[in-house]
Amino acid sequence: MTTTKTTSAEQGSHSSNYRRSLGTIALTATGLGSIIGSGWLFGAERAAAIAGPAAIIAWVIGAVVALTIALTYTELGSMFPKAGGMVRYGQYSHGSLAGYLAAWANWIAIVSVIPGEATASVQYMSSWDFGWAKALFDGKELTGSGVAVASVLLIFYFFMNWFAVSLFAKTNTAITVFKIVVPALTAGALIFSHFDTSNIQRAGGFAPNGWSAVFSCVALSGIVWAYNGFQSPLNLAGEARNPGRSLPKAVAFSIVIALVIYLALQVAFLFAVPAADLSKGWGGLSYHSPLAELGLAWGLNWLALLLYADAFVSPSGTGMIYAATTSRMIQGVQENGHLPGIFGKVDAKTGIPRPALVLNLVVAFMFLAVFRGWGSLAEIVSVATVISYITGPVAVMGLRRLAPQMKRPVKLRAMPVIAPIAMIFGSLVLYWGKWPLTGKVIFIMAIGLPVWAWYEIVRPWKQGRSPLRELLPHLKAGAWMVVYLVVMAAVSYLGGKEFGGKGYLPPGLDLAVVAVIALAFYYWGVRSAWRNPSLVAVEAELAAEESAAEAAGDKAPTTA
Repeated sequence: MTTTKTTSAEQGSHSSNYRRSLGTIALTATGLGSIIGSGWLFGAERAAAIAGPAAIIAWVIGAVVALTIALTYTELGSMFPKAGGMVRYGQYSHGSLAGYLAAWANWIAIVSVIPGEATASVQYMSSWDFGWAKALFDGKELTGSGVAVASVLLIFYFFMNWFAVSLFAKTNTAITVFKIVVPALTAGALIFSHFDTSNIQRAGGFAPNGWSAVFSCVALSGIVWAYNGFQSPLNLAGEARNPGRSLPKAVAFSIVIALVIYLALQVAFLFAVPAADLSKGWGGLSYHSPLAELGLAWGLNWLALLLYADAFVSPSGTGMIYAATTSRMIQGVQENGHLPGIFGKVDAKTGIPRPALVLNLVVAFMFLAVFRGWGSLAEIVSVATVISYITGPVAVMGLRRLAPQMKRPVKLRAMPVIAPIAMIFGSLVLYWGKWPLTGKVIFIMAIGLPVWAWYEIVRPWKQGRSPLRELLPHLKAGAWMVVYLVVMAAVSYLGGKEFGGKGYLPPGLDLAVVAVIALAFYYWGVRSAWRNPSLVAVEAELAAEESAAEAAGDKAPTTA
């Protein structure tokens, strides 16, 4: 298609402006900085409210799910070390329809994190002992003044990314060090100040709401949101010095380090809650700034002050990272042929896709106006993220079938086993997200289809071309994803009552049904992959880059 030709040209012109300056440490800091944002400030309380002490298991499940899915993306990221990588892989393996749906889901999930981080900072600020601060949050969502303060933070994130990727990397690495030290210090201080193991027996025991609540906790408490930061190094692959070596290390290191920190925080929170606060159960907790308020409860005033400060540093660091990575995603979507050309432009002097930064700032303001509470944003982000996850397992194995000759700096022998397991995990988390939330987010996915239709159908017609014949293979290859979303919405609606459904599927059987559905669509998706124009174009581009690198090496002077 014509858009594919344009895409190829734009890829060469825009991508070459990126600076390959990020190493393993910087990329790990980016991943860890994305993971440790507002999630650690609120995740422990929200997880405990849903699952009680069994929230500890939910964090482990979340890490296993994230790591399994991340392994599929590290191979893809090493194959295609391009900016905004997460929005490109589905396009390469299945063409425009599946690629667009995956990119749309991924972008919605990531761009909404930016206002979520700003909301978290303001929500923590509302616990300050000042009248104006308390007026920022009404207990459920930000007030008008709270939205105004959050808007200022969004503008701050924007300008920190406006100038240069080197400034972003240096700033983020320093912030990430602070973000690791403060959570570790918080967990240690709370554990040593008050460690009441009797809290496990109080308020219903270890799993007061049953094991279904543990599963829902993974999807709804912000755990998926928290671990989703593993995507950030992949979206900055175009700026990595040695993506084949650094990307998998950065992704794995960031998830494992984050798991240790989150487990320590969850344990500290569970045993530091005063017995009197559990009179209404774990779900009855109503802290505005959970960890800081626990610090004050046990006389750790210094810790509360530190947490109030970090409530700006941690979310702001994550907000800056996502402002950077989402701008690369927008540039990737444009190069896929589904946005105006201006959003693919990268400033030659700074290596920054500035028009994409502006678009994301506008969208972040829109999300902030509609979703004013951290909890509501966490739910939307988590389910949308899971929908975007399902592309990785299918794409990685589809590309192994289509292009076995392509260079794969990262290639796991166990991938034929890991990929279907990752698909099952992603589908289960989507189901655990509960109806009607799953249906609402799937509907949000459908809202993006008119944009795809404009670029793939309407615009070619206006240009006097008949695109339907060329579009048919894209529709056929992407049908599995459309049907998958419809089927998963139906299963969520008909499924167990503990997951918000009508109860037609009894407990246990519903999870088995979801697993079978996941496998069926996994194999359909892998078989649907085809050598579409985007894959052919990127193969030629990468081959040209490799030839140019070899030629430059041959011309380099040698020393005796």
